[in-house]
Amino acid sequence: MVKNITSLALVACLTLPLIGCVTTTSQVANTENYIIDSQTYQATGKSERIKSIILHYTVSDNARSINTLTKGQVSAHYLILDHDDNKIYNLVPESERAWHAGNGGFAGRTILNDTSIGIEIVNSGIKHEYRNALKNGNLDYHPYEHFVDFDELQIKKVAQLVKDLAARYSISPKNIIGHADMAPSRKIDPGAKFPWHRLYTEYGIGAWYDDADKLSFMDTNAFAAATIPQIKQALRDYGYQLNDSDEWDKASRNVVYAFQLHFRPRNPTGTVDLETYAILKALNKKYADTNDFY
Repeated sequence: MVKNITSLALVACLTLPLIGCVTTTSQVANTENYIIDSQTYQATGKSERIKSIILHYTVSDNARSINTLTKGQVSAHYLILDHDDNKIYNLVPESERAWHAGNGGFAGRTILNDTSIGIEIVNSGIKHEYRNALKNGNLDYHPYEHFVDFDELQIKKVAQLVKDLAARYSISPKNIIGHADMAPSRKIDPGAKFPWHRLYTEYGIGAWYDDADKLSFMDTNAFAAATIPQIKQALRDYGYQLNDSDEWDKASRNVVYAFQLHFRPRNPTGTVDLETYAILKALNKKYADTNDFY
């Protein structure tokens, strides 16, 4: 009798496909607990998800920086305060996405929040007396002396943190950048006073040009012959995003200013002069084989 009931149930399932059929518990096979095996087979086509480190300043004091980065709509993986409490604060786990970069791009990548570690450093940015210096139109960009110095303890903390991150994630020296490098029309942080050259020479952090290469490219004739599209392409070759117009419009000059804040901070003007051109050529020579895209 049981056999007949089962047969009828199967017939009903087959003849009423649009209605469906409820399967009883007795008809369900036992579910196995399968093992995740991450050892037997390993793929070679892979790389680290984290591709860049982006450095910022907070334009605020400690208390406001903490409040903004923990309770607002922006965040960062790490926060470095401006007093010596022997700590570097981890606000967002490295495995998660912090909201620090915003629109922009570098080295062929956009949406950098997905592939970067963000580090915020407490610093006021522009000195209070120069906050409105650009509004009267006499200056296009803030010069070196308008920026606020970083504390020695902050630089040591940045060096320790960035060196560790770069090693763990195999981050290219070129991809240790400032917020201005990836968003030059919106941001100027970490500013002209951030010691990129010192981090490179003392701690081996980030990218920097060789003086001998720079000197070799200080060629007035070559610079005079270089066209605007050629110089813009050289900036793109290094990693910067900019348009392909045949003029130095404001958006393009913003890129030049960001480049100078990083590599020629004592005289950031937004104008490509011979020294800026030579530094750019020297950087591209040194890092020509750097693979940024995988």
